[in-house]
Amino acid sequence: MDLFEKLLKDRGHLGSHSHVDDNYYMFPKLEGEIAPRMMFKGKEMLTWSLNNYLGLANHIEVRKADAQAAANWGLGYPMGARMMTGNSDHHEQLEQELATFVGKETGMLLNFGYQGIMSVIDALVDRKDVIVYDAEAHACIIDGLRLHIGKRFVYPHNDIDNLETQLRRAERLTRESGGGILVITEGVFGMSGNMGDLKSIIRLKDKFNFRLLVDDAHGFGTMGATGAGAGEEQNSQEGIDIYFSTFAKSMASIGAFIAGSFNIIDHLKYNIRSQIFAKTLPMPLVIGNLKRLELLRSNPGLKDQLWVIVNAIQSGLKDKGFNIGSTQSPVTPVLLNGTTYEAMNMVRDLRNEYSIFCSVIAYPVVPKGVIMLRIIPTAVHTLEDVSQTISAFEKVKIKLDAGFYASQGEKAAILAKKEGL
Repeated sequence: MDLFEKLLKDRGHLGSHSHVDDNYYMFPKLEGEIAPRMMFKGKEMLTWSLNNYLGLANHIEVRKADAQAAANWGLGYPMGARMMTGNSDHHEQLEQELATFVGKETGMLLNFGYQGIMSVIDALVDRKDVIVYDAEAHACIIDGLRLHIGKRFVYPHNDIDNLETQLRRAERLTRESGGGILVITEGVFGMSGNMGDLKSIIRLKDKFNFRLLVDDAHGFGTMGATGAGAGEEQNSQEGIDIYFSTFAKSMASIGAFIAGSFNIIDHLKYNIRSQIFAKTLPMPLVIGNLKRLELLRSNPGLKDQLWVIVNAIQSGLKDKGFNIGSTQSPVTPVLLNGTTYEAMNMVRDLRNEYSIFCSVIAYPVVPKGVIMLRIIPTAVHTLEDVSQTISAFEKVKIKLDAGFYASQGEKAAILAKKEGL
């Protein structure tokens, strides 16, 4: 079969829906200043889909720093890959300040989080090594695992007993191969909002010889007394061997970093292919991220205000009988019962009738019959925004339960069930 013919015949799960209102459910276009209220298809929406946790995307000091850095340096400088001609004092300053903030010896900048952590995994292990990872790991981790040509074992989400079982399996293999073991989990899981059980994982180091990589994309800036992440929140930062986070969440920017001991970060600098063979972060992003980190460290009120909104919307939803799962973080999943068809109709109703824009997740990301509305609170939302959203959710849930969003076939089934047929 012709390669392109094969691709067009099997579009993949998401691609199979590409004909359905492009730019509405997929690739939507939010317009205007990054804020809780933005324009979507000519209408103002109360938006809960932006990972702008601390409200830094449009902070006046951040905008000023970004603009001044672009004027001073342009978007091209420094030109070249970091190892060759793309290094600067500012890059090294940002790395060290980030590492110090999260309690590690040194750090390394990554151009992007997704590609960066894939390459980190690839650079840490070889065919003799075994990776053990949480079943709910983010797609970037899964894609990094696909690069690994050695063995890998998965444990059910936060199931520490099963993790111990997988570590025993890994230990048997590495005794024969002469390799090592890498455990990978997340600080805050981006769908459920709960934290990886870092304390329990780290305790297993008393029994097994492994290293721990933690993806804390959603924990950095939002969790812990100072915002240093889920490890700080659990008083476990010291036990994390490689700490990873992206700038795309609390920092509202582009790029990412890893932090750890001098020797292992030095090794990665010379072996991480996505950085060795790619152009370095442009100077405006580096300068802008230095300003964002400064604000994150010096203004704890940003995180405090975020949690005012988090607590308000999570307690408000629970008081109204909504299931928000086991979240321990700002990530707020609202779990409902319904089909993918109902999910699409409900989201259209939320946007068209109630001016609420939030992400909807359906099968296969969640089990069949489950709809997840994912709320990302930020420090720049208001309590009025919270009240408006909870009120809208109450109304659409009544419609959902009544079968208002169902297809004709689904409505007939609902009616038959009600009549006991």
